[in-house]
Amino acid sequence: MNLDFSSLTLSPAMLSNLESLGYAQMTPIQAQSLPQVLAGKDLLAQAKTGSGKTAAFGIGLINKLNQRFFGTQGLVLCPTRELADQVTKELRRLARATQNIKLVTLCGGVPIGPQIGSLQHGAHVVVGTPGRILKHLNKGTLDLSQISTLVLDEADRMLDMGFSDEIDAIIEALPAAGKGGRQTLLFSATYPESMAELCGHVLHQPVEVRIEATHSIEHISQQFYEVPKEQRNATLVSLLIQHQPESAIIFCNTRQQTQTLADELDAMGFYARALHGDLEQRERDRVWTQFANRSVSILVATDVAARGLDIKELDMVVNFELSHDPEVHIHRIGRTGRAGQTGLALSLFSTNEVKRLMAIEEYQGQAIKPQKLDRLSKPEAGFKLTPPMATLQIDGGRKQKVRPGDILGALTGDKGITGKQVGKIDLFDNTAYVAIERAAAKQALNLLNTGKIKGRKFRVRQLH
Repeated sequence: MNLDFSSLTLSPAMLSNLESLGYAQMTPIQAQSLPQVLAGKDLLAQAKTGSGKTAAFGIGLINKLNQRFFGTQGLVLCPTRELADQVTKELRRLARATQNIKLVTLCGGVPIGPQIGSLQHGAHVVVGTPGRILKHLNKGTLDLSQISTLVLDEADRMLDMGFSDEIDAIIEALPAAGKGGRQTLLFSATYPESMAELCGHVLHQPVEVRIEATHSIEHISQQFYEVPKEQRNATLVSLLIQHQPESAIIFCNTRQQTQTLADELDAMGFYARALHGDLEQRERDRVWTQFANRSVSILVATDVAARGLDIKELDMVVNFELSHDPEVHIHRIGRTGRAGQTGLALSLFSTNEVKRLMAIEEYQGQAIKPQKLDRLSKPEAGFKLTPPMATLQIDGGRKQKVRPGDILGALTGDKGITGKQVGKIDLFDNTAYVAIERAAAKQALNLLNTGKIKGRKFRVRQLH
């Protein structure tokens, strides 16, 4: 199979852009999907986060757009705001070689007014969550009658989150599927029974593509600990003290448990934060940004909240409880041990979870030998699992025309902070976050509060 992008019917400008973005060769999902997508076929694809699926649908979607027509031609539905933001960023990168392409993100948790304003100026592609997309449809602020490409990204999670009715209502507002009509591309990591009905409803003679996960559990050291229910928290703390991860995700099965555990760990000095659906969107953005830029060591999350969030280097994954679904277990632990690195996955279970353990054993086709800790450790007085970076929050973002280069310029040069001390810079509508090496955080905070960014004063504070 030819893995070169040049083997596809793409414009020279698109091929040049892909090369500049570092797209050397197609990943398996891209190689199997893109020829079908470019041929106008509907697609049913099984692919997980990190497989390159955004480019698999994004290149085809952008290739098909009529730049001169400012009606909405592409619609991408995502289960969460975080995934929608990631998809939008990647589509913007892919569309750099195509003139005047406008993308709009429509998600809940933020005011609807500015979104309506953006839509009034026209948008070639809309990326969003089903609830907010439907709200715009009902208000008459979004016209989907000219959609030529519909993408359902992580369709299984949208069904898990109860978006089935919203998806059905959105489909009703689109042109009919089939030849000469709407092309539909459906991506899903798993295929629950509920998926069959959705596929029959939205897809027309689809081509099926199934790609195994790009990571293998062979590179992951799995350790299972049998613990009495009342010792679960103490066992987790002991394991965290033993391994002292710089970056770890702890999975819980309920939102309430997620928040309670994160608060307890943070109070002990572990720099932990919770990520779950009950948080306001701004707080979810803040938590995820701090974890991704390595200024928070531990993220305690539910499966739904963590879905679609991709961290390239993750020291450790902990299952505070075993998942009900062995496939979800493999998806959880597959977040560590990527890019040829060795990963560590720790799983806690009590006697009433033995059936889940047996299901995992059967699913992965290898025996599990549970362990027990001989002794439990407690944090010493003054214990801190201090992450290498700190995050500064700037009360100005995209709407104030702030760019990453403006923030970098305000910190470096003759200011005393080197470029190497500055980490990730994340921009949102009215906020920006910049990661700084922790030892230089106070100096950077003083520079930004006493100086100016792009000739303007902005309030800046350090997040804890």
